[in-house]
Amino acid sequence: MDATTPTRTRFETGAPDLAEGSSARSLAGLAEQVAWCTPDSCGAAVTISGGEGAETPVAVTHPDLSALVSVQWESGEGPIPAALDTGRAAGADDLLHESRWPEYRAKALEAGVRSSATLPYRRDGITLTLTVYGFRPGLRIEKGCTATDVLGELAATGLARERRYREALVEVDQLDTALRTRPVVDQACGILMYVLGCDADTAFDTLRRLSQRTNRKLSDLAGALVRTRGHGLEAELRALGGKARRPHRAPARGQETDAAPDTDPSS
Repeated sequence: MDATTPTRTRFETGAPDLAEGSSARSLAGLAEQVAWCTPDSCGAAVTISGGEGAETPVAVTHPDLSALVSVQWESGEGPIPAALDTGRAAGADDLLHESRWPEYRAKALEAGVRSSATLPYRRDGITLTLTVYGFRPGLRIEKGCTATDVLGELAATGLARERRYREALVEVDQLDTALRTRPVVDQACGILMYVLGCDADTAFDTLRRLSQRTNRKLSDLAGALVRTRGHGLEAELRALGGKARRPHRAPARGQETDAAPDTDPSS
């Protein structure tokens, strides 16, 4: 794709990649599009914070820009941390005269970068940042109807949609597991009710306590109880079942009870 390709066509071409979220390929493609859409830009970087992974995914258009991102994470200063903290655009018109971020400034000037700007996009606990770099002073990007901003909005929305989709898949999987294991758990509780002579609540509490004591999943333990019909665990089950029941305290000697004495009315 050459530089004469219209911006709209580039958006449409990149849409499938953006929809795939935080994969390395889609982030790298997003960084390339950000650099291409920003006039006077010599490169771009993309980061995602607040995701499920411990590390922050990063994509850059040139290896030298990786050092500029790393020094910001290590020092806690620079346009990316500033944008993450405030939720607003952050940058430097001319790093030669910048005094806010000394370590970032030194690394940027060493790489020949004179200006940079970062835009943050927050969606559902995830923050995407787009950073552009320039060899000359005066590089700026702002929120508004610009190609770079539209890319950021599209990518952030895609990330949020992907995260909700993954959460929905996890929830469906959990519900499916619960539906498949519920009959086995019910059968195990029935066995416990027979062995212990208890009610359904006490049986389930006993099963839960045994699961915690043996560090086994409730469904796995229930399946084992169903296969063995509780044989070999009678003593332990009765001990746990006794603890699960509410203890009955006998009245102290000489203390009156609410129940009437069992006496023969004819005597």
